[in-house]
Amino acid sequence: MAKLLYSATASLDGYLAGPGGDMSWLTEHLTGDNPTAERLLAAVGAILAGNATFGGDDPNRGTDSEGAFGGRYHGPTFVLTHRPPAEPPKGVTFVSDLHSAVAQAKEAAGDRYVNILGANVAQQCIRAGLLDEILIFFAPVLLGDGVRIFDHPGGTRVRLAPVADETAHWYRVIY
Repeated sequence: MAKLLYSATASLDGYLAGPGGDMSWLTEHLTGDNPTAERLLAAVGAILAGNATFGGDDPNRGTDSEGAFGGRYHGPTFVLTHRPPAEPPKGVTFVSDLHSAVAQAKEAAGDRYVNILGANVAQQCIRAGLLDEILIFFAPVLLGDGVRIFDHPGGTRVRLAPVADETAHWYRVIY
């Protein structure tokens, strides 16, 4: 059965995007081989993204590397939104309910990962007790402001257990 994995690259001070959702800072950090990212891409069976992430800034916009995983992901994508477009792009399903989106993405992923893209959707999955794992890559930069990896002031503590990996911060969520 598919697992829900939130994966992201963040600055060392915990931001996924700069002010206004700016992702241009990330471009210089997406170079070179990354065995963990390669294993992850091979294990992803579906993507579940928030609407802001899906329609937001792409550090590779206008290049051959535009899109998830530097344009290398070609599979089912589900977007959680209350404002779907009149004509959805091919291969993208827009869903308005979190539980329905997760169920559809898990079915599409089979026994592979549903990779969550977007801090808001990840936070919703945590609050609903649906998230299985978190994989964070840290880039050597301090952004100082922007969209946090997790931002839930007054939220409850969530325990994590390390998943064996020597190149990234990958954790199992413990409820």
